[in-house]
Amino acid sequence: MIECPTCTPAQQYVLEQLQVKADITDPVALAVILGNIQQESNFRPNVCEGGKIVPYDHCLRGGYGLIQWTSPRRYHGLGRFCKRYGCDPSSLVGQTRYMINELRFRAELAEFQTLYQQLPYYMNSAYYWLGWGIKGNRVSYSYSFLDKLK
Repeated sequence: MIECPTCTPAQQYVLEQLQVKADITDPVALAVILGNIQQESNFRPNVCEGGKIVPYDHCLRGGYGLIQWTSPRRYHGLGRFCKRYGCDPSSLVGQTRYMINELRFRAELAEFQTLYQQLPYYMNSAYYWLGWGIKGNRVSYSYSFLDKLK
């Protein structure tokens, strides 16, 4: 099991769940996913686009949560998933569970499970998973996580 001793508890939780629940074992793939979450939300599950900290049902515009679910289908999917499975859509646990089970993530899962690829390979999959508009610091965050993983 790959660990990140210097990561925050939220980062460590997501890292563990990606390995246990999504069977992602390549450190570069894990670093890319973590780096993208860092860019999207800084691992704050209850953040609404623009930085306001609110519960799920109070984010009325823009993206919400760990990966800034923006489209109505993805945002409401989080709420429906958590209602169906008894989780809190504002929580790290609920959102991580949804993220790993969401169709868009599942569509890229085989790419993330592919071993021994370089960072651009996984970053391409992250783009299709998230559909980001702003690349921002995703690459530098990913390399930073890669340095921390053991």
